[in-house]
Amino acid sequence: MTMHKAINSKNTLLKSMYSSGIGYLKRNAGILIGLIALCVIISINSPIFLTQKNLMNVLRQISNNLYLASGMTIILIAGGIDLSVGSNIAVIGVMAGTLLNMGVPIPLVILACLVTGVVIGTINGAIIANTTLPPFIVTFAMLSILRGFAYVYTGGTTVRIDNKAYIAIGTGYLGFIPLPVVYLIVVLLIVYLILNKSRLGRHIYAVGGNEKAAAFSGINIRRIRMFIYIFSGVMAALAGIVLSARSYSGNPVAGDGAEMDAIAAVVLGGTSMLGGYGYIGGTIIGALIIGILSNGLNLMGIDSFWQIILKGIVILVAVYVDYVKNRKKNKT
Repeated sequence: MTMHKAINSKNTLLKSMYSSGIGYLKRNAGILIGLIALCVIISINSPIFLTQKNLMNVLRQISNNLYLASGMTIILIAGGIDLSVGSNIAVIGVMAGTLLNMGVPIPLVILACLVTGVVIGTINGAIIANTTLPPFIVTFAMLSILRGFAYVYTGGTTVRIDNKAYIAIGTGYLGFIPLPVVYLIVVLLIVYLILNKSRLGRHIYAVGGNEKAAAFSGINIRRIRMFIYIFSGVMAALAGIVLSARSYSGNPVAGDGAEMDAIAAVVLGGTSMLGGYGYIGGTIIGALIIGILSNGLNLMGIDSFWQIILKGIVILVAVYVDYVKNRKKNKT
């Protein structure tokens, strides 16, 4: 009898995994086809593209974008936006470099950086949750404040990092997998569980879908706003730690434009900028497209300035597709 129950339980789990996989493929069929087509085009023009070394390099490069995009996915689903994450990276890198050069132990440096991310997220969340100021304005102001602080503190110079143990955080490997990718897997799992397996996730979707209805149903809107911006602040701090370790420095220029890459990945992955809809699975594909596009253009020797133009086109197309989807939804 016990064995029969175990077999039934296993079959139920397999059916659930199968249906989830089919649902994922159906939801993301369009961008998956685009991703495959992009890989085929690049691999034809550059035989280096499909080598293990290059693919691991691509994953390492997109990991920082996906840290930010994970937080941005939750924020956009809830109907917000966070433009301060790029400048947050710069502040965290400068802080890490300064503390390391003062002889502060690595665990305390990491803790200080993560707490700083929490503080920045708390400030953003508190202002947005307790006022009617638009998230765009609040986080844009924070972007300017943080970037300015990084420049003022360093005088526009780079803070060098020579601590090999800290540098290994961004450059080390677990087997053949880069450590930043290992951290990313943990982050993506956490975001998946939050959005799909928790009451908090249901509340986030409800707030983004219809804030007034969510409030009437007893959801604490302020608490949700605080959580999403704190989480985004922590993700930006993690990105700052990893990037500073990879680049051997804390640089006030670090993370410039990173918020745009994160938003592009999220919107390209199907998350609505109007809130209430989105999946972390789509965001992963969106980040892969952007990362592979940049890598492919570099391998093919195309001017890096074209990457900026193409990212702008990608964002515009993704937002237009989102607009068309929402218009069709409103008509039905």
